[in-house]
Order: sequence, then C-alpha cells, then structure tokens
Amino acid sequence: MVPYTATLDVDQATVWHLSALLNAERQRRGTRTGTRALTCYKQAVLVVRWFRDGTAIDALARDNHISRATGYRYVDEGIDVLADQAPDLHQVLEHARTTPDTPLILDGKLFVSNRCSEPGPSGRSDLWYSGHKHRHGGNLQFLSDARGEPLWASDVEPGATPDITAARRHVFPLVHKATAGGVVLADPGYDGAGADVRTPIRRPPEVDKHRRYVDDRAHNRLLRGLRRIGERAMAILTGRWRVLRHTTMSPSKIGTIVHAAPALTNIEKQTH
Repeated sequence: MVPYTATLDVDQATVWHLSALLNAERQRRGTRTGTRALTCYKQAVLVVRWFRDGTAIDALARDNHISRATGYRYVDEGIDVLADQAPDLHQVLEHARTTPDTPLILDGKLFVSNRCSEPGPSGRSDLWYSGHKHRHGGNLQFLSDARGEPLWASDVEPGATPDITAARRHVFPLVHKATAGGVVLADPGYDGAGADVRTPIRRPPEVDKHRRYVDDRAHNRLLRGLRRIGERAMAILTGRWRVLRHTTMSPSKIGTIVHAAPALTNIEKQTH
C-alpha cells in the first residue's frame, strides 16, 4: 500500500452543508454521539467523493478505515438525504405557472448500470436493457428550463421502457393539469403527447422534403434550438457528477441517485 495526497475539487462550504444535513438525519434517527465510525463531516466528504469522481466503494471504505458494508451504508444515507432536498413535480410546475413565458424542456435519458438480467413482460426480453441505446440501465424523464438548469427528474423505469410510456406514467398527468398557458417542449419521441407538449412537425410522406412549408421548417428550427439548451442540463450534470455516467448499484436505485445530484448542484450554487 502506498499512501498519497489528493484534493477534491468541491468547495468546502458544500461539504459543510451536506455535513449539517447528515447531522440532522442522525438526530432524527436518535443516533448517539460517538457511535459512528465517521463524523458527519468525514461522511460528507466520502459521499461527495463518490458523486464527483465515481470512486469505488471499496476505495472509499479503505481510505476511511471502515468496512465495505459500512461504506455502502454511508453512501446510501448521503444519497437519501440529498434526494429529500429535491423539489417534486408539483413545485416545479407551480413555479412554471408564475413564469409562463419560459418553456419547460422534457427529455428522457438512459442512465447506464451494470448488466441486470430480469425478464420482461414477454419473458424473453431483458427488462433493463434498452434496445434503442443497446445498453443496460434505467430510463428517467427530466424537466429543465430554457437556461439549461435541471429542475426535476422522475422515478426510474426499466431501460426497455420507451420515453413516451415513462412520461405518461410520471409526467403527463400533472403537466396537462398544471401547464394552462404554459409550454413544454419535447423531441419527436413524444409525438402525440397532447396539446400542452410541443413536438416537431412531421413531414407527411406525400410531401417532398424540399417543398415543406416554410412555417413548419421555422417552427422545427426554433423548437430544436430551445430544446438543445434545455437538454444540455443533463449533460452538465453528468459531467460534474461522474457517478451518473455508470452505476454499479441496483438499477432500482438510479432514480434516487439522479434526484440527489441536482440537489447537490443547488447546494454548490447556494454555498459558492
């Protein structure tokens, strides 16, 4: 074993804020002082390292002189504490109603996980395998604003679930009720979602591609430009928190992990 020094490129105020959240959770559980292997601050550093660098739990446990099982438990606690800070869909849509001129951007993303063999409804296909992306993982729907800020993410659906099916379960029921006068922009995969969800106008097969209506082309170009700004929100999130690129945990936990990441980003912005 060779010891070495490393620096975590996260502001210390962010770690202290997470430490306070972990301390509040320990008090809520009635944890007695001195009964934990790590202080709240050291646990916060462990959790942030996991999110920032995707550090293996074995390495985190070894560096902190704790068991692998304790390392997993500490990371799980940090994930849950952060996920509790994430806004729910009601709050996001209520805020959107106060700013009707700013559209919401809806998109889906496959968060890659280790291979998880679970038979699908037909008994032949793999439930967590996305035939579209050719990877195992979980499908999450997320909303962002036109500035590229992530606002909300749904619960996880198996990777085999199409985006529009996942959105019908988690997004559309509330969106159709709450977005009176508002606009949600989405890609062609959500075509047929309803009047509140704007998707590109498809060209009828009988119309030559060089003779499409100018209005349709302009509509699609404007929509595409706004969507790209919103869709970069998840790209920025996965760039900042590398654990989102691939998880070795159960795919069923992907939703909680993704809920926690924007909350951690918000803490960074508040404490910077």
